[in-house]
Amino acid sequence: MNKLIYILMILLGFAVSCNTQRNASKFRFATPEAGTVVKIGESVPLKLMFPSDLSSFDSVVYAMDGEVLARKTDSAVVTLDTEKVAFGSRTLSARLYRGNEEQVAYSNIVVVPPPPSRYGFKVINEYPHDSEAYTQGLEFDAQGILYESTGQQGKSSLRKVNYRTGDIIQQINLDEQYFGEGLTLVGDKIIQLTWRNNVGFVYNKNLAKVGEFAYGQSKDGWGLCYDGNRLIKSDGTSRLYFLNKDSYAEEGFIEVYNDKGPVDNLNELEYIDGKVYANVYTKDIIVIIDPQTGAIEGEINLIGIYPDKADHDNELNGIAYDRKGDRLFVTGKLWSKLYEIELVAR
Repeated sequence: MNKLIYILMILLGFAVSCNTQRNASKFRFATPEAGTVVKIGESVPLKLMFPSDLSSFDSVVYAMDGEVLARKTDSAVVTLDTEKVAFGSRTLSARLYRGNEEQVAYSNIVVVPPPPSRYGFKVINEYPHDSEAYTQGLEFDAQGILYESTGQQGKSSLRKVNYRTGDIIQQINLDEQYFGEGLTLVGDKIIQLTWRNNVGFVYNKNLAKVGEFAYGQSKDGWGLCYDGNRLIKSDGTSRLYFLNKDSYAEEGFIEVYNDKGPVDNLNELEYIDGKVYANVYTKDIIVIIDPQTGAIEGEINLIGIYPDKADHDNELNGIAYDRKGDRLFVTGKLWSKLYEIELVAR
């Protein structure tokens, strides 16, 4: 055997032996391994590895996110029920007490919802849409007027649109420094986001600006909707932020998860029958989110709805719900069509 290889094998064996000895003397979680994905409702065994030289101890305190789960005086496995656990990464800890000594072990799990329901679509009607409109926000008022926010630097606007003909009833253009993003209606007010200017604008129904507000923790403006009590804002991450409808101050957020983990790139939003519908940026996908828990309960596959898509800057990005007629509409950036669609369960 080559002498160098022999020496390397000896060193490797020594390193493995040392690592094994260190693990044997370390207080740690055997299960779950850090980052284990757990479906909501599953039971998770919390099993500890105790130091090999430990003959006795006073107690072990198990906790999740700092809240005590159990106190034990033996090494029996503790079972964690995740039925009522919030989605996302949950930190697990175990504190071992012996006399005046304390040792701490950590792990974490990622709790996710069940797989979402899957939907396809059926096109009910097609309407003209301005192919120069880089659609970022879309919403009907009670009178059937379609309000649209468009983006792109130097081309951003706020519009009233006759959805049947595609004609622009009224339009104002944003200052060139602003990149228009999502919008929603709160009574007689129109709320429009900008992308990276850290500011939102407030208008009346005549498109006259009556106020503005700064963002909080969510620095980007992407999508916006209104649930009747609060504004819900996306910023391109997996978070939805809740804003006060009068002061526009952020008052909390939720993380959005499907059965695989957090879902990023949440974009244009619409609130429909207690759920948030969100475009997923760069994908022909709309997800249906429970705003109470952050769980994605449904996924609408709209691949192929618009045959003239370019390779980029032409994404699906516009959801509008006609509450009076119970009709769902979608469009995209620079699309020449506005589609009324019906969901088809798969």
